[in-house]
Amino acid sequence: MYKNEDSSLHQISLPLVNKNEDKNVFPLVINVLTRFWGEEPPKSEIDSRSKNYYGYKGSVFIEGLEIIEKKLKLSSKVYRGSLSDLKRRLDQGFPLIVILPGISETIQFATIVSGYDEEEKRIITYVPEPDSFGAIPEEKFMEAWIQDDFLTILIYPEDVKDILKSDSFLFDQSNKISFKAERMKILGNTEDALRLLQKELNQSTEANRNPQLLLMLAGILNERDDSQCVEYYQKIIEINPKYYLAHRGLGNYYLKRGNYNLSNKHYIEATQISPTRYGPIYKNLGLTYVHLGDNASAKESFKEYLNQVPEAKDRKNILEFIES
Repeated sequence: MYKNEDSSLHQISLPLVNKNEDKNVFPLVINVLTRFWGEEPPKSEIDSRSKNYYGYKGSVFIEGLEIIEKKLKLSSKVYRGSLSDLKRRLDQGFPLIVILPGISETIQFATIVSGYDEEEKRIITYVPEPDSFGAIPEEKFMEAWIQDDFLTILIYPEDVKDILKSDSFLFDQSNKISFKAERMKILGNTEDALRLLQKELNQSTEANRNPQLLLMLAGILNERDDSQCVEYYQKIIEINPKYYLAHRGLGNYYLKRGNYNLSNKHYIEATQISPTRYGPIYKNLGLTYVHLGDNASAKESFKEYLNQVPEAKDRKNILEFIES
């Protein structure tokens, strides 16, 4: 931890890692923290696991966490964090991975928090560029972080685990179960993913309060057009009303079912939580307005969709409707 006596800046220096080293089974943020703790990413293991995800563009965090725990002397916690916990970990010398909202067509992204500024009330984030870092106002950071229920990943060497042994990491087990179910789903084993999630819910009271696991379960049920997904989405919103993806999930479910009033309601609630998180939501919102006979509002939503996703494949068709 770097801190001058005359400075309010608390910051951990992190190694610079090339963006090209961002792999779906070993995301850049895990790569950076692996090197920070003095370990070299096991290239052969990464290459071997990557073969299972040819063409997949997202990150498979459970793969990266398994790699560091099985091949290196590192361990991890995946838990619901807080601002006080974040600052405490940084002061202990632990940089943290946090999940924040994306923009345009990216629904969410992972970044590393490497410090904070007490006086300016800013959170310092890692940028993979020389002599660069991000500085986000605390209030803005918290407004973004809450949308994914403060999802946090701590990576640490096994030889310092005693420092953490008396600490509580809420949802660590059920978050990792959720990550494993996500991997099963990506690999096409949806039934196995569903069974794993339901087993965890049946066995763990904690899991029933975890928005991450409930969202994974609701998403699978939604894809199967199973109305039970509504119950889980609503439960997530009761736990965390700012959980963007639950509102979006309900919007998607009701749109498929032709309930355009409810679909419209939840899409609007999602965009009120974050107007710029995910551009394509405005296309769906526009479709609900079309079905509700409000073409003026539909056109405004479609304009916002093209504003946030300027390279949209259906841009021509959308423009034709806007100009009609």
